[in-house]
Amino acid sequence: MTTRLDPSISALPLPSPDEVPEGVRRLWEKSREVFGFVPNVFVAQAYNGEQFQAWWSYFNLLVNKEGYLTNAERELLAVVVSGLNRCTYCAVSHGAALRHYTGDPVTADLVAVNWRQAELSHREAALAAYAEKLTLAPGEVTPEDLEPLREVGLDEHQILEAVQVVGMFNMTNRVATALAMVPNVEYHSQDRASGPPPEH
Repeated sequence: MTTRLDPSISALPLPSPDEVPEGVRRLWEKSREVFGFVPNVFVAQAYNGEQFQAWWSYFNLLVNKEGYLTNAERELLAVVVSGLNRCTYCAVSHGAALRHYTGDPVTADLVAVNWRQAELSHREAALAAYAEKLTLAPGEVTPEDLEPLREVGLDEHQILEAVQVVGMFNMTNRVATALAMVPNVEYHSQDRASGPPPEH
């Protein structure tokens, strides 16, 4: 397998295919076969291959597999958090995913900048508001902040998953920002019209 390693996508060195674990190489190959490119995050973080695999296992389970929230709700949280943190990589890549799951490029773009200007449902707005407080003012978060989520119909499993997704993206945003990760150019055009679902 050949993978074009562009040193401008990360502030740290990039590994070559023979420098990463077999599981990472298989993930690169699968991404290239299915989506036509390897997400830059899969290369940049694989410099520490075993740590990357551990992160990806949890991230993939939490964000991409069937869960308690819908895919669109999880991506909404991802984009709200990433926009607040000014994480270019995650805001762009998960903006593409949010466009895919909602079929709505306008809302996805608005959420990345200011979710209050997007036409969100009461449930979506409650999720976004909670994500904003946990991201920007974690020291002020109390158990009472969960009540608006219950009021819009979220159960305890969904609330816990929302908290975990918000926490995951705050961590991932910081890694991506610290390494100056650049989003793949493919994300910018994905699902502006019909197209394949994004991988992130």
